[in-house]
Amino acid sequence: MSMTKKSPHAIDIHVGNRLRLRRAMLGMSQEKLGDHLGITFQQVQKYEKGTNRISASKLQMASEVLGVPVAYFFEGTSQPQVQEVNSGFYAGDDVLEFIATREGLAINRAILGIHDQRVRTKLLGLLKSLSGMADDVAPSADARHEEAPRLS
Repeated sequence: MSMTKKSPHAIDIHVGNRLRLRRAMLGMSQEKLGDHLGITFQQVQKYEKGTNRISASKLQMASEVLGVPVAYFFEGTSQPQVQEVNSGFYAGDDVLEFIATREGLAINRAILGIHDQRVRTKLLGLLKSLSGMADDVAPSADARHEEAPRLS
């Protein structure tokens, strides 16, 4: 009799990614989050990978500790993603994975520090050009006409 290991469900993976992203954005360690939730950091790792499902009560506790509503963990989910995971075409959310890295967090924090919309638009154009996405560099009409806040 062979035992096959069941793959994590797409929603469990998504919730885990969102948990990891928010924890990383706050600069909180897995150990510290585990302490708040009354679990080990290894269990937090399993939640973040989606290999273990997080219970409703732990999800509620995590939302309070991380300062987000429970709905935050489900933002961005859709039925097509679930179907793609179940058919083997979905390998994880690359954007969330990158944002949760040290570099991703540093880039996002730096960009949040740029308050001039025109500078952010030009920075986006530069990044797209460097990454080979230069075909979509032109800012939208709204961005061209939007005034940046003026400092007195």
